[in-house]
Amino acid sequence: MTEAEAPLDPARCPLCGAANSCAIAARSSAPCWCESVEMPGEALARLPDSVRDKACLCPRCASRLGQPTS
Repeated sequence: MTEAEAPLDPARCPLCGAANSCAIAARSSAPCWCESVEMPGEALARLPDSVRDKACLCPRCASRLGQPTS
């Protein structure tokens, strides 16, 4: 099985594989951290379709993706 075919772990960032601290994946009744930050639409648009809306980014990747590309 290739990495692209591996099942996506909702508790891991789909970009870097680090723990994403997702409250939803942890089945917590608390809101997820991403609900309290403004995620730039440009950042989400840069995600591949294969991972979009399947798992939270980790805070590090979310902040990095919000930065302009050079």
